Amino acid sequence: MKSSDLFTIEYQLHGVPKSFIVRAPQMDNAQAWHWASCDAGVAVIPKFGQNTLKRVSKPMAEQYGITHVRWNSAAEIQWMEELTQ
Repeated sequence: MKSSDLFTIEYQLHGVPKSFIVRAPQMDNAQAWHWASCDAGVAVIPKFGQNTLKRVSKPMAEQYGITHVRWNSAAEIQWMEELTQ
């Protein structure tokens, strides 16, 4: 598994910090706002290959109390077997 497929998304929901990791082929700010909305229970999680799903935009997410959305590539896990070799 490539580490670039995993992204950490951090956001605030009504001022409470939240974070999660999502697997996606690519990430940008618009997708991060949509995924934060999914985690908050506001948006629908897209099914594999479903491109026609309406995404939640930043202004719409902000109406539900979602703010300060940030994302970055998740750190690669270092397993103990790899460290001892």
